[in-house]
Amino acid sequence: MKSTVEQLSPTRVKINVEVPFDELKPNFDRAYRKLAQQVRIPGFRPGKAPARILENRLGRGVVLDEVVNEAIPAKYTEAVNAEEVRPLGRPEIEVTEIKDGEQLAFTAEVDVRPSIELPDPSKIAVAVDDFGVAEDDVTEQLDLLRARFGTLNGVDRPAAKDDFVVIDLSAAVNGEPVEEAATTGLSYQVGSGGLVEGIDEALVGLSEGETKVFTTTLMAGDHANSEAEVSAKVTSVKERELPEADDEFAQLASEFDTLDELVDDLRTRLAQNKRMQQAAQARDKVLEALIADTEVPLPDSVVQAELEVRTHDAIHSFDHDEDRFAQWLAEQGQTREEFDAEARADAERSVKTQLVLDAIADAEEVQVNDMDLTQQIVSQAQRFGISPEEFLQRTQQAGQLGAVYADVRRGKALASVVRQATVTDGSGAEVDLSEFLGDGSEDAGEEPGDDVTDSAATDSAATDSAATDDAAAEGTAAGGEAGERPESAQEPASAKA
Repeated sequence: MKSTVEQLSPTRVKINVEVPFDELKPNFDRAYRKLAQQVRIPGFRPGKAPARILENRLGRGVVLDEVVNEAIPAKYTEAVNAEEVRPLGRPEIEVTEIKDGEQLAFTAEVDVRPSIELPDPSKIAVAVDDFGVAEDDVTEQLDLLRARFGTLNGVDRPAAKDDFVVIDLSAAVNGEPVEEAATTGLSYQVGSGGLVEGIDEALVGLSEGETKVFTTTLMAGDHANSEAEVSAKVTSVKERELPEADDEFAQLASEFDTLDELVDDLRTRLAQNKRMQQAAQARDKVLEALIADTEVPLPDSVVQAELEVRTHDAIHSFDHDEDRFAQWLAEQGQTREEFDAEARADAERSVKTQLVLDAIADAEEVQVNDMDLTQQIVSQAQRFGISPEEFLQRTQQAGQLGAVYADVRRGKALASVVRQATVTDGSGAEVDLSEFLGDGSEDAGEEPGDDVTDSAATDSAATDSAATDDAAAEGTAAGGEAGERPESAQEPASAKA
């Protein structure tokens, strides 16, 4: 086989491939076996008809089509490897010659990773927020921990912020009841903002047995984005009584014997959390500087694919109803043209970010091992609220395991750049965040939360908390990038003669 590469643009090449018929003998053998199984010829058992008989019955063209369609994907991959081409997306295949008995020739146009001149990481300088833990922060964490072990007691007074109420809800749109919005016996903490807009203001001041009707916009269901009249009836009001902050509480809620030890541990964990937030901020700012300082020609097909995914996801959230999507845009004060322009800019930035981090990973020879992948799978599974085994199965079924690998590799590449960059705080002092960067496999844009009391509380004690029994549960979901396609999984599109 002979192959050559033409550079059509910084991001696109044409691969010319010529294959002698001698190399296609295994393809012909498989084609004859396949066709013999598909065609019933009198006098021959299924699969036993000789090649000459099959050609006489079906015609030489049918055999050639089968051979060409099977041979081209393998020969394309062979040419890509031989010419060290790094394709992005599917190629456009065109058969240019089939000279029976002599040669098969075809071309493949495909987008490729552009050559990128990377900036010197050591010349990147960013500033992050000052690090510090205020005593008010420690007190807030202690109060959050006390709240987990609080008890709920019924009160004979109107509901106030932070009270726990049990309510019955119903809603109507244009006078018609909305069944999916109706519920009874719902436990809710006033002021938590976990339900529809306006519910907290409506509940404040209501006593047991009282009802308040208010107007709001429904956010989900068949009547999403519709204005509704919501009726909220309070059936009970409870306030949470916190346990005393003393040594006895410290022994109940943690592994420590004294309150001072517990408070010191909370302070230490808060400090660690703040440093992790600094590290996350540094990653974001270094990435922003890196992207701003790097020129990257963008492959059109990859940007278009990313744009289509983003647009599809946006409209999908409205059940693919273009009219509802247009109405939502109007409510946001945005035209479809403005949305499309913003989505394209986001898609271009996403693709540019991926290409730059991939180039850094190549330059740094970043490796991803099984432990790196396992940690990423466990982390992503926790975000979706499913087991790592189920997440892995879904990822494999969707053919996205290569994308997980690529995300981990990019994260490690970015962590490497952050370590080489100069990071200072608000006072100008250089900050060493290497301890908190890990191997970079975590999401570079994720900031840890401020609540550090999880590690202080024991599982058994938290389970026994009366407040936990009365509180409502919440769920989370996550999404991901769409631009990456594992190179090993590239398949050529159907050939056109």
